[in-house]
Amino acid sequence: MDVLSLSRLQFAATTMFHFIFVPLTLGLSVLTAYMETRYVRTGDETYLKMTKFWGKLFLINFALGVVTGITQEFQFGMNWAEYSKYVGDIFGAPLAIEATVAFFLESVFIGVWIFGWNKVSKTFHAVAIWLVAIGTNLSALWILLANGWMQKPVGYVLRNGRAQMVDFAAVVTNPYAIIKFFHTVTSGYVVAAFFVAGISAWHLLRKNEVAFFTRSFRIGATFGLVSSLLVFLSGDFHAVEIAKVQPTKFAAMEAVWETKKGVGMNLLLLPDAKNECNALERLCIPNLVSLLAFHTPDAEIKGLKDFPKELRPPVMETFISFRLMAGLGTFITLVALAGTILSRMKNLENRTLFLRVVLLSLPLPYLAAQLGWIVAELGRQPWIVYGVLKTSQGVSQSVVGGQVLGSLVGFSLLYGFLGAVDIYLLVKYAKKGPDNDLSGIINTVTVRGA
Repeated sequence: MDVLSLSRLQFAATTMFHFIFVPLTLGLSVLTAYMETRYVRTGDETYLKMTKFWGKLFLINFALGVVTGITQEFQFGMNWAEYSKYVGDIFGAPLAIEATVAFFLESVFIGVWIFGWNKVSKTFHAVAIWLVAIGTNLSALWILLANGWMQKPVGYVLRNGRAQMVDFAAVVTNPYAIIKFFHTVTSGYVVAAFFVAGISAWHLLRKNEVAFFTRSFRIGATFGLVSSLLVFLSGDFHAVEIAKVQPTKFAAMEAVWETKKGVGMNLLLLPDAKNECNALERLCIPNLVSLLAFHTPDAEIKGLKDFPKELRPPVMETFISFRLMAGLGTFITLVALAGTILSRMKNLENRTLFLRVVLLSLPLPYLAAQLGWIVAELGRQPWIVYGVLKTSQGVSQSVVGGQVLGSLVGFSLLYGFLGAVDIYLLVKYAKKGPDNDLSGIINTVTVRGA
């Protein structure tokens, strides 16, 4: 493999591994803050136990997320130096703000929250975890503003062979990035919701702490239902934006080859060369692609054949990833709806078949989130900055394949070890169930955070 392929593989591997931790951090920080707020407002000790139990799992995941995220930015200088030189004046700004504002906010108040039990007031302690949650989600905002600019570059001029920012406001209000932020964050909330519901289902199947885990399940299922619906809503807006500014990606998502009005959606199979919509043969819904793209059933969709071959993204991979993501999202929403209803009835612990379904569904939101990133990044190819800089032009010129391969192997071994540690700790403390304090992991989290 050449340097370009190895560099792309390394960045994909490290990013997707890091993104295992990010969605759970986004959502579980909010759920933990909600539980502690309920404790402060009601004085119900069950909510305090919930805060400490789910907060412990949040801390483990947060620590691993920090470690795996640090290496991401180094790759821009190591493997993607030409990209960094070309767009660093723009891309670096939101990343710098993320590090100096959002990460500083969450890292300071995570310390207050861990060590502040019985040292600060209950109200201030709850405020601390809310500030952690806000900081975590702000981090996602600035990172996605940077990524959104790569998807739809705005507020810049090309000068002296480099992209230079001329309108910071345009960068931070980029519609593509804002919609992408809401879509990504709400998908993270779904991950956290099913994490809570899935672990609660495991304990309910064993009749452990039934009252505690029934309440946790209800919170997780309700949060998951609301978040799933928001994912679909933001996804609809995102599809409209993609169709407008990234027509090649949209055409690849739906495998539209010929420019045509009133394009139907093939639910499972790749459409034929003429984009014929045969509901019986290909499970196709007439006009649905046009309706989703421009909210008009007879809207024209530009086909891939209208673009040069070298500017088309990988169609099969993008098409299948999009279908799997949407299909999993639909299933997840239905499970969350059923969970929200059943958790409000009596004897949830006796609904063993449904609890097993929820437990087995725990990894599905993770998979859907990863597929979403595959659609976003693979569908953008061959551009690293859409319409401005090709991926092949952004790779470092001074590195050789052996160097990239060596670092890829090193990252894989390191991340594999960290992943094993994370799974071990999460399983250990999830199985243990609730207790009354955070002792036992404070030192672990402190060492890793350092």
